[in-house]
Amino acid sequence: MTQDLIAVVDAFDLGEVTEAPQYLADGLMNRNWRISTKRGAFAVKQILDVPLDAARRNLGTLSGLAANDIPVCTPMISTSGDTVAEIEDRGYCVIEWVDGVHVRGRDLRLDQASGLGVRLGHIHQALAASPPAPVPAAPPTAEVTPAAQAAQKADGYLTTIAALDAQTSFDMSVAELLEQRKQLLAQHADDYPLSEVPAGPYGWTHGDFQYRNVLWRDGQVAAVLDWDRLRVRPYAEEVARTAQVQFGVDGRFDLERVQAFVAGYRTVIDLPAEALDDGVRRLWWKRLTDFWQLSFHYKRGDHGCDGLFLDDEALLHWWTARLDQVQAAMRG
Repeated sequence: MTQDLIAVVDAFDLGEVTEAPQYLADGLMNRNWRISTKRGAFAVKQILDVPLDAARRNLGTLSGLAANDIPVCTPMISTSGDTVAEIEDRGYCVIEWVDGVHVRGRDLRLDQASGLGVRLGHIHQALAASPPAPVPAAPPTAEVTPAAQAAQKADGYLTTIAALDAQTSFDMSVAELLEQRKQLLAQHADDYPLSEVPAGPYGWTHGDFQYRNVLWRDGQVAAVLDWDRLRVRPYAEEVARTAQVQFGVDGRFDLERVQAFVAGYRTVIDLPAEALDDGVRRLWWKRLTDFWQLSFHYKRGDHGCDGLFLDDEALLHWWTARLDQVQAAMRG
């Protein structure tokens, strides 16, 4: 066991460790372990994706969510009374372990897809009832990247790849896909969202509500995990993003499940059709003009999201050819 994990066990007084910590490779942005002690099982997370003060705020929100019947994991409190233990310049939090499985795409039945939408609606309601901070009076704005600027970014990565001493199969695939992306950008340069202000209601949102952060047990949601990206957003933005990440599988949307998911959400919060249209169109444009996985690969040396780039690129082309179909499904 590493010195950091030993310090975390001590900081949260977790008790005597009974087996070697298990590193959980599913996490993309943070590092996670399962630790078993005589007190029970715990999930330990090294916080890498948000400032530690924001992590403390988000962890402090969970008790209010639990009081509103949202299935969240209880954060442990350290011996110093903190939800985050700082070891040198590294931050860690600990939550109680919850057994369950992650379920993606078609592995959810239609009624479960609908239930997932209902659960997201209840999360938005609970966050409105117990917000981490007041919701701003002005709606949030959204950055809209022009097609020409996105094409310049693509050219920048193409230059980086061309300058490599030796290109891997991933590099060669990326170069080919970037040329195709530039063609899409040229074809759809005038289809960008015209307003910086998204349509529809807004409030505090989970920020990453999708299969990696939802545990299922016995056909029901057992726990919603990873509240690191908690912030104020348009509700339609989160609905659209969850539908894409959860049901954008094998290079295409499962439109039947997208429809069930959104219909379930709208039984709780009745988002108008124009807000849903705006949300899904903005998300499509964001995916068309963004290269965040390549930033991880070529600028940070982090290859953990390489597969996401390849998968998302296939979905983007399928989606672009069926914009109207996806919008229709999003209306529920």
